Amino acid sequence: MFTQLIRDESGATAIEYGLIAALVAVAIIVALTALGSSLDSLFQGISDDLDAATP
Repeated sequence: MFTQLIRDESGATAIEYGLIAALVAVAIIVALTALGSSLDSLFQGISDDLDAATP
């Protein structure tokens, strides 16, 4: 039973998928942080245009 538990690699696979998901999440956070100010100014410009168009 102990040798069968040692040969079981399903836990290692789950850990690998977890690490990949964490890496993707970090990449998304970094990308959104880098684009944050650009997106903020874009949406602020759209909001200003909409406010100016509304009577």
